[in-house]
Amino acid sequence: MSNCNNNLGFVFFCPFGCVKASGMQNHKWVHIKKYEPTCDFAFARAFTLAKRAKKNKTEVNIKLTIAYDGSCYLGWQKTKNGPSIESTLEEVLVQILQEPCVLQAASRTDAGVHASRQIVNFKTYKTPLSLERLHKSLGALLPKDIAVIAVEKAPDDFHPTLDCTGKEYHYHVCFGGLQTPFDRHFSWHFPYILDISLMQEAASILIGERDFSAFCNVKKEQNYEHYVRHIRTLNVVELPNQRLRFEIEGNNFLYRMVRNLVGTLVYIGCGKISISDLPHILANKKRSEAGVTAPAHGLFLHHVHY
Repeated sequence: MSNCNNNLGFVFFCPFGCVKASGMQNHKWVHIKKYEPTCDFAFARAFTLAKRAKKNKTEVNIKLTIAYDGSCYLGWQKTKNGPSIESTLEEVLVQILQEPCVLQAASRTDAGVHASRQIVNFKTYKTPLSLERLHKSLGALLPKDIAVIAVEKAPDDFHPTLDCTGKEYHYHVCFGGLQTPFDRHFSWHFPYILDISLMQEAASILIGERDFSAFCNVKKEQNYEHYVRHIRTLNVVELPNQRLRFEIEGNNFLYRMVRNLVGTLVYIGCGKISISDLPHILANKKRSEAGVTAPAHGLFLHHVHY
């Protein structure tokens, strides 16, 4: 037991790196998050355990395949403004491994965007490490809107972003007068008559290597060397009950490029933009001439290619 200077009173350490604080915390168990210690002893514990693990041990690269419903998160990347997929997964891994954990992801999905198969890696000195036990622990501790599909060892030099050769996104739209409440978090409700054949024709114009400046939103501190990207496939698939699925695969994507492509194709389908204007939109490179940015909640990171 030790007195600390953070107005919590006395703290007691549990075997899992937590502290039991009296006084203002009403004897609740509090996890040390983001290595911002509740006292000097807690700081020492978190980093001493990691330091000991490194001695005479080889670092192991672990690859995770995860799926998530992004409705309640501010995207993949950690932010001070609210919960993120990265921070949620990191906190659970730290709790399991009892060491600092740095995550890398194939795609930094935006707030509200979902993933069917996001690829993540981290490195650990925790050996021997049972992948089966780690998988079960993640399943037990993660919230129900994040699931780990697979846990596997990766080559030491594997990097989910740098090794990626392409990504495939799916976007869902309901164009009927009514969208069921079960789809409202995963599909854009756009209740207008759409010319699907015309949209498919427009999609074929966008396939190939082109300058997609007109489909890139401005983002602070985001600087691209160029705006040329290669769209390998862009399919507009008609589904039952007046629904559509856009399937877009490419080598890389600009900021909100997929959502802007979908918004433009939908505007062509309802007549707000003429298909004859599409070559000019590409050539003029002006974001204002393309269609609306489709809402985030209809977008899924479907697959990452290596």
